[in-house]
Amino acid sequence: MTDGNILSLITFLPLAGALFIFMVRGDTETVARNARRVALWTTSITFILSLYLLWKFDPTTADFQFVQKIDWMGGAITYHMGVDGISVLFVVLTTFLMPACIAASWDSVNVRVKEYMIAFLVLETLMVGVFCALDLVLFYLFFEGGLIPMFLIIGVWGGKRRIYASFKFFLYTFAGSVLMLLAIMAMYWEAGTTDIPTLLAHQFPPEMQTWLWLAFFASFAVKMPMWPVHTWLPDAHVEAPTAGSVILAGIMLKMGGYGFLRFSLPMFPVASADFAPLVFALSVIAIVYTSLVALVQEDMKKLIAYSSVAHMGFVTMGIFAATQQGVQGAVFQMLSHGWVSGALFLCVGVIYDRIHTREIAAYGGLVNRMPVYAVMLLIFTMANVGLPGTSGFVGEFLTIIGTFEVNTYVAALAALGVILSAGYALYLYRRIAFGPLEKDTLKNILDLNWRETATLTPMVVVTILFGVYPKPIFDITSVSIANLVTHYSAAIEAANMSGGGALMRLASLFSGQ
Repeated sequence: MTDGNILSLITFLPLAGALFIFMVRGDTETVARNARRVALWTTSITFILSLYLLWKFDPTTADFQFVQKIDWMGGAITYHMGVDGISVLFVVLTTFLMPACIAASWDSVNVRVKEYMIAFLVLETLMVGVFCALDLVLFYLFFEGGLIPMFLIIGVWGGKRRIYASFKFFLYTFAGSVLMLLAIMAMYWEAGTTDIPTLLAHQFPPEMQTWLWLAFFASFAVKMPMWPVHTWLPDAHVEAPTAGSVILAGIMLKMGGYGFLRFSLPMFPVASADFAPLVFALSVIAIVYTSLVALVQEDMKKLIAYSSVAHMGFVTMGIFAATQQGVQGAVFQMLSHGWVSGALFLCVGVIYDRIHTREIAAYGGLVNRMPVYAVMLLIFTMANVGLPGTSGFVGEFLTIIGTFEVNTYVAALAALGVILSAGYALYLYRRIAFGPLEKDTLKNILDLNWRETATLTPMVVVTILFGVYPKPIFDITSVSIANLVTHYSAAIEAANMSGGGALMRLASLFSGQ
């Protein structure tokens, strides 16, 4: 193995594991047992390789590293892989969460286990590929390909309304991505290449930037999801199996934010500046409105799903503030939300496997029977609120500070969301953990077993570690983010903004002027 092809190894090792599981033969019980073991070993080895990638990564440069480039499709489109200080951490986050998903499904999934494990391993390959791809077409294939295994995971192993939820998820995300495909073709005709590093240096005309930004925004806004195109997420979360919810919240939502950082901000800086007020407005609505909606939920998964939409509002706000603190906070918030929300869904899955209901009213007094579980749930709940000392605080604080430099009103309204998040999160925890243990169904409930403890403990560690000492993440991302912000600011200064903003250019285009 050389450093030049380690990204391909990390990306396609899960696919090799899926092929191995596909060839497993025997009776149903033997196949299921072997499929689980192969999936766990494959995802664990992939995670170890990603740690090696992180160890070899040079954080002092903003250049792409571990680059591998091979001609593909006649040379016009290339197989081009590489990571920088922004994307490398999302690769590690993906590989970190996958073994936890396999472990969480160990006893809870007993139907079509072989196909279930294959779907998750294929999904891991496609998600890692999104963060490593340095060719637009390759990125699009990975980006869209992830819809298929997640569609099957929700539709086959989901709840009672799984068919409705899976089709809603698929159609929402696919519809937005069709516009991105049209934008990719327009970029190829304009620049003569789909190579992302080349396109980052290409200056698209301001009028063209407006249309390209809108097309990419349609795709990434749905993926995050932003208000008002967020309605597929609560349904998908409620119906998805526990591991499916972990991946949806932990990784797939981050692809939209990553897309804004990789494409919208650096490639279409003029349009990004013009549309920043629109993004701020949508972000504030998402933070405040979905927090209020979360306050009235009676389903635990739905409450956490709406809280995810609110937290992604901080991310979009920080990204389009386009300040060092704002973008740094947005990246940190995405990483932190990845393991915190994933852990919250795992916690919901733990008690769902015992009682088989997600209704908040069905619980109460769990601290009396499940003290270890109650402590871990408290840590993740406080991180979700943004309590200082947890990783959830760092990202939210930086995004608000970064936005405050640009627009004090937006930052003040966003800070209101922190108060509301404390309301719904503490409401959830109090109803589940505290109070007398009155319900008969809970009197014999068991605390975390060794497998569940082993799954959640690493997430507790990173939540507290990076809440107290976030420097390791900042050291990796700071140079790449500084480079992004510097080039963005230079492009805005160089652009002649006297001709009007994006909306005026759209009006002139429609009027034929």
